[in-house]
Formats: sequence, structure tokens, C-alpha cells
Amino acid sequence: MALADDLSGAAEVAALLRLPARLTLGPPQTSTPGAAGRAVVVDLDSRQATSRAAAAAVRTVLAETAAIPPPRRRTDPACSGTEAAEARREPVLWYKKSDSLLRGNVGAEAAAFAQGAEAVVVAMALPRADRVVREGVLHVEGVPLHESAAWRAEGRRPPRSVTEALAPLPTARVPVEAVRQGVRGLADLLRSVARRGRHPVCDAVTDADLAAITEAAVALGPGYRLLGSGGLAASLGGHIGTGTSGRETGAGEDASAAARPLLVVAGSAEPVVAAQIAQLVAAGARHLALDPGTLAAEDPVPLPPLTADAVTVVSVDPTGGIRPDRARRVVAGLARTVAALPGRPDLVLTGGETARRVLDAAGVTALLPLGEIHHGAVHSRTDDGRSVVTRPGSFGGPDSLHRIAAALRPRLVPAPSVPAPPVPQPQPPSLAPAASSTPLPCQGVTQ
Repeated sequence: MALADDLSGAAEVAALLRLPARLTLGPPQTSTPGAAGRAVVVDLDSRQATSRAAAAAVRTVLAETAAIPPPRRRTDPACSGTEAAEARREPVLWYKKSDSLLRGNVGAEAAAFAQGAEAVVVAMALPRADRVVREGVLHVEGVPLHESAAWRAEGRRPPRSVTEALAPLPTARVPVEAVRQGVRGLADLLRSVARRGRHPVCDAVTDADLAAITEAAVALGPGYRLLGSGGLAASLGGHIGTGTSGRETGAGEDASAAARPLLVVAGSAEPVVAAQIAQLVAAGARHLALDPGTLAAEDPVPLPPLTADAVTVVSVDPTGGIRPDRARRVVAGLARTVAALPGRPDLVLTGGETARRVLDAAGVTALLPLGEIHHGAVHSRTDDGRSVVTRPGSFGGPDSLHRIAAALRPRLVPAPSVPAPPVPQPQPPSLAPAASSTPLPCQGVTQ
């Protein structure tokens, strides 16, 4: 069972776990534990909520899952032929996705997530995006988070350490030297931290560090829950996954998709998105840039009809700037505008806030993740067969939207001639105010 605070993060986790998965967008009460070998991922939609509401959403999912009765099963017919009065439920392995830049209600949700657990093992590094944790401090491209520009859209100062972001959760830092001492020694160390009533916060610089943390935590049993960025989700997928999801995939175009329009909703004002739109338009897409003031009004913005013979991009015109106090109203107006379009277009949605609001307005309550088109761009299907691709707002290189559209509509959009590797970048919200096995001594753990 996995939890995330926004939709693009939830979709990323669903792909990275490499298991058959169902991503639920409805209220947390709709979540149910997956069968053995399957995952349920819940988008809590709590990134912009108050800390109290965010914590309550986490507690609701934990309580609902605990309250679901175990399935009844039959005993060996040769013995009695009767149904067992009690059945043992498969233990639930819990993972909580946190934004790799420590945005959102990280501490409140972590404290709620820890309730009922022996310990929560925390690892916030995302080496693939050059986000690593050294001496308890998250570094972004070599710069401590609190000294970087990664929080420029947040309107408040970033935490100076992972421990500060996790407050009020009681924690103890596990240095990278302890992470690298060997899985058995690390597991013993994690257990000793838990016995002191604290939750281990692990330094990590490489994917190998995350793999060691994952293996040690899973070996300790389901009483130990995992909390971290997409890097930890990828490590967990490598440990427990079957490979049925999470791989880069060319989505292709089926017969039913040929009759549906493809609509790209670019809900981020980041400069990289403008470059992505420009490359897609150069490949033949049409672009509709909408005035933010008009979007912030109550009525949907009238748009020309979508057609199946062209890819359409809808974005917010950033020319006059977007006032932070109107950002959520603009996103809501964008969602109303998309929902008012006739037909059932396939969707490409950038930014977790934008994606969730558009799907809510369209009445979509669940997604079945199929895999990634590129890193962070997750291709899913709705229950009625539509394609939905979600992607963090500023993720990917200039060819990101081009690559996605070419995967979904190869007959309309040629693939980029020389695909550039995605360039992970800081992920501000879309428009809303992303060796040896000898244990080290416990003195090496910093509280």
C-alpha cells in the first residue's frame, strides 16, 4: 500500500513499484489493500491542504485498511470441508511518497504515518535527479536545499535538514557510513533506533545506498514502514517488483484511440514547459494559450472543438504573470474548461495539482498505470479505456511533450529525430501556492 500527496507523485510510485497496481483518486475511504503481488496507490491530494487535514487523510487510509476484514478461505476438504472461521490476512507493506524537495506537509503526514508502526525508515535521496542527503541535509545539484532556488515558488523558507522537515516526528540520523556497513548490520541499527522510540533518517548518496536501506527495512518485517522520494520507491520496486510496470514504454496507438482526440494540458508556467510546447507545436500540434484572468472566472473558457486528426495543447498564457493568490483558481478554471469539452479525449497532464483537478472535473476516480514513457511521465488507463499521462510540472527536457505525444499518436506526431535524455529539474507546484556486516555503534546515530 502506497500513499502520495499529489497525483503526479502517486503515478510515479505506481510505475516504479513494478507491480500490477491501481491508483485511486477518490476519497481515502475508497482505498482497499491489494491482493498478494499487487499494489494500491492512493493520491491523498494533500499537498496544498492544511497540516491537520493532511495528517487526517493519512490516518483515514491507515484506519480503513486495518478495518477491512481478512478474506475467508476454505480448509483442506479432506479434513473437514468447512470454511475456516478465521483467515490470516497477508501483511501490508507500507510506503509513503514524499516530495524530493521536501515540499508539502512532510512532517504532519510522517507523524500520522508512524502511528501503529514499529518505526518509519526515512530516505529522501533521489540520486537520479542529483538530490542526495549528506549529514542529514538534502543537497540539490550539490547545493544544500536551504541555499538553493528550488523553493522559489513556495513563499516560505525551506527546511535546513530532513529532520527539520519531519518535525514533530522524533528521529535519529543514520550516517552514510552506517548505511554502507552491510544489510545485516544496518538492519540491527535500524532496530536499535526503533527501540529508543525514534525513527531512522538515513543519509544516501547513490542508488546502492537506497537499495541497502530498502533491503534492511523490508527484512525487519511489515512493522517497519518506508518513507521517501521516488528514489526509494524505485529501490523498493527493484526489491519486490515483478517487472510488470515501471519500465519505459512506447505506449502505441490502439484502434479506439485513433477516434479520440489527444489533449495536452500544460499547467505549469515554468520556462522549460514553454520550450516543450514550442517543440510539440513545431511537430504539428495546435496551441491554445488561455488568459489566466479569464480562467479565474466562474465559467469555462469556450474552446474550439477537438479533432482526432490533430494534437491540441492547452496552456496558461504567462505573459502578464500569474498572481500566487489566484493560482488555485486558475487551475480550477483550467479543469472546468477541459471538462466542458465534448467527447472523451486522451489526456497528457503536467503538474500534480493540475492533473488532479482535471481528472476530478472529468469524474475519473482511478487509474491503472501501465509504465513510463520517460522518467516521471507515467502512462495510465482509466476504467473506460482512455489514456492519461501524468508528469511533474517541470520534469523532462525540451522534447518531453513531443516524446509523449509521439508515443500516444505516432501517426500524427513523428518521434524526435535524436531523443534527448530527460533532464530532471526542480519541481515547483504546477500553478498552486513534487562490505562488512559488523554493526556500527549506536553512537554513530545522531538524534
